[in-house]
Amino acid sequence: MDLTVTDVPDRERFEARDETGALAGLVTYQLTGAIIAYTHTEVDPAFEGRGVGSTLARAVMDDARARGRTVVPICPFLADWLGRHPEYADIVARSTRKLK
Repeated sequence: MDLTVTDVPDRERFEARDETGALAGLVTYQLTGAIIAYTHTEVDPAFEGRGVGSTLARAVMDDARARGRTVVPICPFLADWLGRHPEYADIVARSTRKLK
């Protein structure tokens, strides 16, 4: 499946869409200066189990790195994903904890 992830700043979220333009998933955020807090990840049930969440996670983290932002992973999915991807540790705020 080919997904395109785009930032939709007026809705404070990143959207993942498939080749037909269908919304497969999203990550919401709150931006304050150079700090971005990812608050929620959601995958449409029709797309579950197809890597949409991981595609979104990698895209939002790559975007944060490219823009020089510090990430606060409030979303439990993203926090868990980051635990398996230490290559992003340098841009994650160290004084946060996972919320369950």
